[in-house]
Amino acid sequence: MNILRAAVCLSLLLLSAAAVSAQSSNVCPSLPADSGLQWQEQAQADFVLCKASTGDGREVLSLMLTARDPNLPLTRPLRQEKGLFAGESLYWYQPDLGGQQPPGYETRRITVVKFDKNRYAQIALYAGDAKELGALQSLTQGMNLTPTAVAAGR
Repeated sequence: MNILRAAVCLSLLLLSAAAVSAQSSNVCPSLPADSGLQWQEQAQADFVLCKASTGDGREVLSLMLTARDPNLPLTRPLRQEKGLFAGESLYWYQPDLGGQQPPGYETRRITVVKFDKNRYAQIALYAGDAKELGALQSLTQGMNLTPTAVAAGR
């Protein structure tokens, strides 16, 4: 009977460890439960792409964590709001679309944040209106990147 009890306890312990391991494998920062957003994560050899979508499937935020400088041309004439991301100050920019301004362009934003040597986050916002843009900027300001999120070239 004691052997059976020990086997059951060991099985439960292994299942618990597997569940914790599965939860900690996500490298995208956590989203507030009340945000209504869900991450879709795509991991590649040299970057991780996190896409946040609303309940109806509309992508509103993308976050790429990489060891390479994205080298985006973020020019001063496209500079918009000042902000923060994971404790680093930044400027939000309207994306350079070669002079094109598709619907919703006025509430699109992009930025790149350098955390450390070979640690970058490229963030893009696809807000539906000015109110949603402000909410997304506040959401990104409160994001916390764990060391594992930007480790190993991600």
